[in-house]
Order: sequence, then structure tokens, then C-alpha cells
Amino acid sequence: MTPKVVVVGAGSWGTTFGKILADGGAQVTMWARRPELAREIDQGKRNSQYLPGVNLPRSMRATSDLARAVAGAEQVYVSVPSKTARDALKQLRPLIRGTDASVVSLMKGVEKRSGMRMSQVIEEVLGCDPARIAVASGPNLALEIAREQPTAAVISSTSAETAALVARTAANKYFGTFVNDDVIGTEFGGVLKNLIALAIGIVDGVGYGENTKASIITRGLVEMTDFAVAHGAQPGTLQGLAGLGDLIATCQSPLSRNNTAGRLLGQGYTLDDVVAQMEQTAEGLSSVGPILKLAKAQGIDMPIARQVKMVLDGNMDPADIAPHLTKDDDAPQGEGTQDGQHDRGGALRRAFQRTLDLFRDGGRGSRRN
Repeated sequence: MTPKVVVVGAGSWGTTFGKILADGGAQVTMWARRPELAREIDQGKRNSQYLPGVNLPRSMRATSDLARAVAGAEQVYVSVPSKTARDALKQLRPLIRGTDASVVSLMKGVEKRSGMRMSQVIEEVLGCDPARIAVASGPNLALEIAREQPTAAVISSTSAETAALVARTAANKYFGTFVNDDVIGTEFGGVLKNLIALAIGIVDGVGYGENTKASIITRGLVEMTDFAVAHGAQPGTLQGLAGLGDLIATCQSPLSRNNTAGRLLGQGYTLDDVVAQMEQTAEGLSSVGPILKLAKAQGIDMPIARQVKMVLDGNMDPADIAPHLTKDDDAPQGEGTQDGQHDRGGALRRAFQRTLDLFRDGGRGSRRN
């Protein structure tokens, strides 16, 4: 049967995910806030502002009427900026009340006021069973995927049934899906890599080279893992698509909004100037403050995030950013996590073994869809 789905939000990632779903065989309706954008997608099969040069599937529909878009949807994909997520979900709540529709977060941020992950905001506002909620993450540069360049993502839910349902719906010839049950790690991976990408953009804008960037990326993965595990994540998740995979893509690509924002900061633009120049939200700019508060509450030191915040606040010259050199004293520091409480090496070995198993059985019996 052809699943009926709606994507709430028609920016670059929302529209790209709508294309993914339509190319996978789903009946897709996009909701766009602006009527003119909805008309362009619905009639012209284009989103020229966010996905220039990309032809959208002929079967893809769009409307600016949220009730019309959601009517009869079996799966609801939410792709709005984290700062507007709560308001968007409040509008959505009466439209899906009494249904058993799955709700999928495509968002990679935390709520600034509460520090809540997006799946937590969905659960709170919609009042739905967590088993109906899933999140999608991974190396997801929208324009590349919209051009059908092969990539993979992870779908995470506390319910194996929900994760598998969404993964099957989203899979197609150029977009592969894996599943896990570590919602915390999957979501925090998508949030934290934005902070590292800002740092990479800053040092790139200053003019520092590959050694500096490689050092920050490597230490950034440690920082991400320490933070996520302290909040209940599985360390192996941060070595996968939602962690390392997304980190590499976001840090090294000029298509990355957070990398671009960081580069402008490194070139001397103020935060206000950067926000004014960005056509879409760079989630890392609003996430760094809440993340540092959460880290402080858990006793986690995050020198990269801390120095990025100092640059954003105007308290550090971008040329002075060097979070990979930050130490408490002159004593040699061991490479690895701060507290040694989680077995990152073991997680890497298990991830490698899972990869070998995938190749050995050709995907049969694996967790890939």
C-alpha cells in the first residue's frame, strides 16, 4: 500500500525529504508557510529558492493550508527551525489528535528556553506516545541528496516497529536507511556536530589550515561523545551516521549552513551580520548556549563549544580560537574521553563488526532497510 505522508516545512531539508519519500513511493504533501512557495512546488515542481536546478517528483503536492496537508496522513514529518518548533506543533496538535500517525523529527537543534531535544518537544506538545515518534539524522546535506547523490541516514525510535516503518518509507535508490533505538544519541549527534562545524568555519575564515581543522574535528568527536553519553546515549551511536558521519559532512562542506556561518564569523562579521546574511537557520548559533548549560549541569567540559560561544558573544578574537589546545594545566593529557567511563574502543569494534556482518549477509537479517 502507498503510505500517505505530510512534510511540515518546505525549506531545503524539508523539501529534499519530501522528494526522498516521493521517490520511495509515498504519497507526499508538503506544507509551506508561504502560499507562493506552495504554488511553486505544487504546480512548477520546483523550490527555486532553496533547491535551485532540482526537479521535484510530479506526484509531489504542496499547500499552505496545514489542515488540508495533514488530513489523512499516516506519517507526519516535521522540518521547521527548532526555535519555531513548539508553535508549529501547537498548530499541528488538533489536526492529528485521535490518530495513530507516526511523527518524525527532521530537526537538528534543541529548544533554547528549555534545552529539550526535538523529540521531547514533540512528545510534550502533541501528547503522543513516544513509541509513535522517530527522528532522522545523518550526513544530510540537502542539495546533494536532492541531486540524488547516494547517501545514508539513520532512523531512530524507541519502537522498533516505528523505526522500521519510517526507514522503509524513506528508502529509495539513492537514499539508504539504517535504524537504531538510541534516540538520545541520534538527536544529540545532529545537534552537537553543528557546534563543531561552527568552530571549523571560524578557523577556516581566519585562514588556518587542515591540521587545525583535523585537530578540532577529532577532539570534537570526543566532546560530542562525552556529552551525549552523560545524557544517556550509547557511545557507538556517535561513531555512526548520526555522529561521525554527520560531523564529517557538516564540517567539510561549503553547503553546510553552520560551516558558512562560522566562516563569516572568522572573517570578522558580527553575529548580527551573519544572521542577516543567512537565508536559512544555522541551528548551531542558537544551540550553543543551551548545550553549554546542559554540559555544566553534568560536569562535562566542552572547550570547543565554550570558545565558539565566546566568539559569538564578541569575547574572543576568532584568530585566538584554539579549543584543541585547551588544558587545565601543563601536565600531558591522555587522548580519549574526559572520564574514561565509556568504552569508545569497544564501541568502534562493535560498529566495525556490524559493518562486516552487513557485507557477509548482503543485508539479510541486518538492521538496514
